[in-house]
Amino acid sequence: MKIYTYTEKKDTRSGFGAGLAELGRTNPNVVALCADLIGSLKMDKFIEENPERFFQVGIAEANMMGIAAGLTIGGKIPFTGTFANFSTGRVYDQIRQSIAYSGKNVKICASHAGLTLGEDGATHQILEDIGLMKMLPGMTVINPCDFNQTKAATIAIAEHNGPVYLRFGRPSVPIFTPADQKFEIGKAIQLTEGNDVTIVATGHLVWEALEASKALNEKGISAEVINIHTIKPLDEEAILNSVSKTGCIVTAEEHNYLGGLGESVARTLALNKPAPQEFIATNDTFGESGTPAQLMAKYGLNSNAIIEKVKKVISRK
Repeated sequence: MKIYTYTEKKDTRSGFGAGLAELGRTNPNVVALCADLIGSLKMDKFIEENPERFFQVGIAEANMMGIAAGLTIGGKIPFTGTFANFSTGRVYDQIRQSIAYSGKNVKICASHAGLTLGEDGATHQILEDIGLMKMLPGMTVINPCDFNQTKAATIAIAEHNGPVYLRFGRPSVPIFTPADQKFEIGKAIQLTEGNDVTIVATGHLVWEALEASKALNEKGISAEVINIHTIKPLDEEAILNSVSKTGCIVTAEEHNYLGGLGESVARTLALNKPAPQEFIATNDTFGESGTPAQLMAKYGLNSNAIIEKVKKVISRK
């Protein structure tokens, strides 16, 4: 099996900052807005190089979404930046009415998603944002796995016409995807080949899935790992082709099992090819304060948890 390694760890929010800075140099229509979190969103370089194309809205996230929607009318491509909780839950009405309903070309860029926000606790962590956003008609939902993929995704969504939700995080995670990758919205990436079980993962859980597959291989279990960076539109063909071979699947995400990637996969299987499925996700709960590693372990969002779910799903075949 293919073994993935890394030489560096970096936060995915820095990938967003690097991608936005590159867009500032190559696409004059790209503008950026922030709700008083420039440093946290790594938007400094874009602002330094393009001060006239940046709008500091302050702690007024709903207003930011309205301004962004208006900017699209003049042909601008606005990238909004704040924490995932404030990018979705706080402003859902504005996104639905002002952006999604009329298909405005706004890129909603959300940092500090999931449990790995860590010590800030449940009020700032959000585990339902993917569900909120994927239910909006016409909304594209993207959740990349590392620095390089987040940078590539940030650049790619500028070329996509329509609203996009781009989700990323604060903790440093292994960089294992190529720096020169071409990001294709809606196209899953098969990372390893396997015959016994399919593992589809998104965001921070992709690396954990690769670690699990390596350990499973040593136990004689062949796992096929697929990186689902785009949750909507979902690459149903890639999932169905893999499950046709393996006969079972584990889905892994840093999100509530209600409304997330796992439910989208379950719907795909139910309509096309029913097969045993197990979920790696939070179990209808809020988070709490703790280090990212502590929280991922407590809520069963790591490679050890994936291994246990793989054993369970194989036993159901």
